Amino acid sequence: MTDPADPPVSPDGVPLSPAILGWSEFFEAQLGPEDADLVPRRIANVHRARLTALSPGGTVRLVLPPHANTGDYAVGDWVLVDPGTQMLRRRLDRRTVLERRIGGAGEPQLAAANVDTLFIVTSCNADFNPARLERYLALANQAGTEPVILLTKADMIGQAGPEAGHDAGEAGMTAEDYRTKAGALQRGLPVIFINPRADDAPAVLAPWCGEGRTVALVGSSGVGKSTLVNTLAGPGMAAPQVTGGIREQDAKGRHTTTARSLHAIAGGGWVIDTPGMRTLHVSDSGYGLDTLFAEITELAPRCKFRDCTHAHEPGCAVQAAIREGVLDPDRLTRWRKLQGENTANTPVQTGPRGNRVTAPRGRKR
Repeated sequence: MTDPADPPVSPDGVPLSPAILGWSEFFEAQLGPEDADLVPRRIANVHRARLTALSPGGTVRLVLPPHANTGDYAVGDWVLVDPGTQMLRRRLDRRTVLERRIGGAGEPQLAAANVDTLFIVTSCNADFNPARLERYLALANQAGTEPVILLTKADMIGQAGPEAGHDAGEAGMTAEDYRTKAGALQRGLPVIFINPRADDAPAVLAPWCGEGRTVALVGSSGVGKSTLVNTLAGPGMAAPQVTGGIREQDAKGRHTTTARSLHAIAGGGWVIDTPGMRTLHVSDSGYGLDTLFAEITELAPRCKFRDCTHAHEPGCAVQAAIREGVLDPDRLTRWRKLQGENTANTPVQTGPRGNRVTAPRGRKR
């Protein structure tokens, strides 16, 4: 879809065709004859009462229809707009969506949409937490994005002080130990060492940041996410992300990103920064957990009982694998915890057919 009213390049001279913005056949296939007079725009910022979007001519502020709720839109969404008035007409279906449920049966909180790769950023210090990383991986798997773990501060292993953290990781662990431990969390998981401040950071991440591709960053505050966004976007970034240090006593960071936003990557593609997530509850993530714990998922059909909990039942293939040293018992413990949390937090449909409502488990309607 083209917009003849828009100039072919943005004000800074960078071409912003729909394809460069991430437009693909997936979105093109959703267009019908009724959309002939509309143009595509990609949401770049979501504010409490307004939306801004990217067009071939640069950033535009969208006019919202009556009763529109900006909470229904995510950074990275594609929407159709009236080119004359900039009135938003409708949102296109998402190819991928990162979302989390805060609690109860409320609507999930949208983090980002149409993301190709999720960079999960963690430091080689006390921030490194396999259980928390597994939550991010379940989120990425469920969203349909490709997860990649980025390890920062590998050069500070063994140091002390506010930048390294009071406890610079587990005693005796090397950088390769961190890589091995992270890579064991999921089959085929890429694990990359990265210095967010280094000039070569965009080149290191280039395989995931090609033209028209979108990446997002998640992780605890203070691990270098905002710094990496600034490095990827380059000096042309209109409003660089504010960066901050970490607390010396526990290696936890201060929140420096408070809103989600879409930025061009200097070498091609787009990056979405997200606020640090201290708490990430698992819900609506059955597929994500099955992918994350594939070694358990594949053993389960071999158990004697279909509803085996892998705790004490006779003929349990999972427990047999633990006894044989094939399966890490800590993985089973974390699998059981996340499965229980997912079941408790995922709302169910209840009520008569044709008038079903969503409610938390255990609450009758």
